[in-house]
Amino acid sequence: MTLFPPRHMNISNTPSNSSTITGFILLGFPCSRHGQILLFLLFAGVYLLTLMGNGSIICAVCQDQRLHTPMYILLANFSFLEISYVTSTVPNMLANLLSDNKVISFSGCFLQFYFFFSLGSTECFFLAIMAFDRYLAICRPLRYPTLMTARLCTNLVVSCWVLGFLWFLVPIIIISQMSFCGSRIIDHFLCDPGPLLALTCTRVPVIELTSSTLSSLVLFIPFFFIMGSYALVLRAVLKVPSAAGRRKAFSTCGSHLAVVSLFYGSVMVMYVSPTSEHEAGMQKIVTLFYSAVTPLINPVIYSLRNKDMKHAMKKLLGT
Repeated sequence: MTLFPPRHMNISNTPSNSSTITGFILLGFPCSRHGQILLFLLFAGVYLLTLMGNGSIICAVCQDQRLHTPMYILLANFSFLEISYVTSTVPNMLANLLSDNKVISFSGCFLQFYFFFSLGSTECFFLAIMAFDRYLAICRPLRYPTLMTARLCTNLVVSCWVLGFLWFLVPIIIISQMSFCGSRIIDHFLCDPGPLLALTCTRVPVIELTSSTLSSLVLFIPFFFIMGSYALVLRAVLKVPSAAGRRKAFSTCGSHLAVVSLFYGSVMVMYVSPTSEHEAGMQKIVTLFYSAVTPLINPVIYSLRNKDMKHAMKKLLGT
């Protein structure tokens, strides 16, 4: 979920009657018509499974009274976030796969830009407060009920959503007011600020620097907070005398750590990858992984590693 530099997107310079275009052209995954239909079926299946998996977690948490605790309330909100995150890109990508012109309107492009990066920012904040919750539960077990109250949990959730949607608002508004020149053809499946700024008629270094700084902060501040929280958790767990106690403590953190590794692992690959126009295909795959595949895998991770969630899922499915 990186804003800058624009190294990870290739912008086609094909002059193709750009004067008649009322938006941008997202090339997506260029291949034969048969190949595009196969990709449509694949991504549509992934999208539906993502909706079902994350929707099941939300329903399970709402239905089972035992799951009305801060950890599962955060998980239900995170699942709703994942549904929103994947919906910000995949439906348009599916439409483009079946479309002949691949055009997305200016307003549609910037709305996708805003929601994709706002939801990505919100996900970073959510992963951080979920790590904070695990820190309190393991390092402050006796005081946990009085520290992680329903009011604090609600305030943290609301803060994540509000801060996530405000984080990139000003740069996105400014970029949307710029004039664009050139072919307006973007070799990607979503509207990304890198190629959008490359298509502006005049460069604005201040906007590029500001957006790059905001992108770095929203990635690394939550990441270091998560690592710090788990360093304290690890120190506390290693002091537990029994092996069974250590296993139980690690099991409560394992699912969240796996999700953090999947999300940040793929995002960091995007962030530190070297500049190369020949890597456009690989960058699409990496973006697709953290924006579409990771939301599919997360419900599996949480439901497989958590006994309470597995029981709630079985109860929900009537098995």
